[in-house]
Amino acid sequence: MSKIPVSVLSGYLGAGKTTLLNSMLTQATERIAVIVNDMSEVNIDAALLARSTEELVELSNGCICCTLREDLLREVENLVEKGGIDAIVIESTGISEPIPVAQTFTYIDEETGIDLTEICELDAMITVVDAYRFMNDYASGETLLERKQTDDATDQRDVSDLLVDQLEFANIFVITKSDLVNKDYLQQFQAFLARINPKSEQHLAVNGEIDLTKLMHRQLFNFDEASTAAGWIHELEHEHTPETEEYGITSFVYRRKRPFHPQRWHDWLAEMPVEIVRSKGFFWLATRDMPGLISQAGVSIQFSGAGEWVATLSEHEKQQILIEDNELRAKWDETYGDRASEIVFIGIDMDVKQMIEELDSCLVNDEEWATSEHLADPLPQFVAAMQE
Repeated sequence: MSKIPVSVLSGYLGAGKTTLLNSMLTQATERIAVIVNDMSEVNIDAALLARSTEELVELSNGCICCTLREDLLREVENLVEKGGIDAIVIESTGISEPIPVAQTFTYIDEETGIDLTEICELDAMITVVDAYRFMNDYASGETLLERKQTDDATDQRDVSDLLVDQLEFANIFVITKSDLVNKDYLQQFQAFLARINPKSEQHLAVNGEIDLTKLMHRQLFNFDEASTAAGWIHELEHEHTPETEEYGITSFVYRRKRPFHPQRWHDWLAEMPVEIVRSKGFFWLATRDMPGLISQAGVSIQFSGAGEWVATLSEHEKQQILIEDNELRAKWDETYGDRASEIVFIGIDMDVKQMIEELDSCLVNDEEWATSEHLADPLPQFVAAMQE
């Protein structure tokens, strides 16, 4: 039996996922099963879709990336085993993160024993992006809880963090409401999307409609490739060329083998230039032995620990890793080992030269470095970094 292709629609609340889904179903000449996930008790989307699909499954009062994940597993398995369908389309809720949904289709679930990899395959992760509202939402500085878009009091996610998660794990961007912005803005917005995720295709929807062949049976998804599609990763791995800069969207990698002064680094981050729209990378703090990971999206800045420096391991472990890792060996410093800061900054009309000067001023001088144990450290304590 050939595997059933699965398309996943992500996108923030109001971006136009349901309108796009209806367009897809209207165009379809094959039998499509639809799984609709909605946080509300009454799933209005289902009423719109019921008359135009072969099979419709509602997963309400939860999110398929967490509380309803087991339900998603079982429903997909049931749909495939029942037969009579050619494809599955999943419309996730507007506050759903795409990675956990994708993981559902990539390994055997230990609790249920269900292995979806044997019966279906992810075809494409599609993110619907509202050209008119996206940048306002991204720069809002609000949490989902503040917007009353989650009933979970422990859900402290910022809207901007959710939006960037949905962008950085996509194979296809479907840009909606482009008719509500002018041509220059749209060009800059598309350049921004390309810098956030250079591997994702971009397609404009006209009145919520787009040619179905651009979305389905594309065989675009690969988990490893999707996990490294983010623009900040691309920037780290490829030499930057100024010729790639368009419409004021710029990026650069800040690399230094001298640690940050914790107070000055904290103060700079508190007044981070508004031109920076995304930054992520590792940093070395003079007061800590653990490398730090910074992830910034809009006005949201998150810190976490990033494992340990290889330089702090035993001599045997260190040599073993250096033998096996050519890239690490090439960057190894005889004095500091792998201790270094390496942060990608992506922004609009950034003054890169001034930013580099400001960042350099945040590094410790020789005297401060020699007495680093006495430096004030106002940054939050590191916690273990979550796997992405």
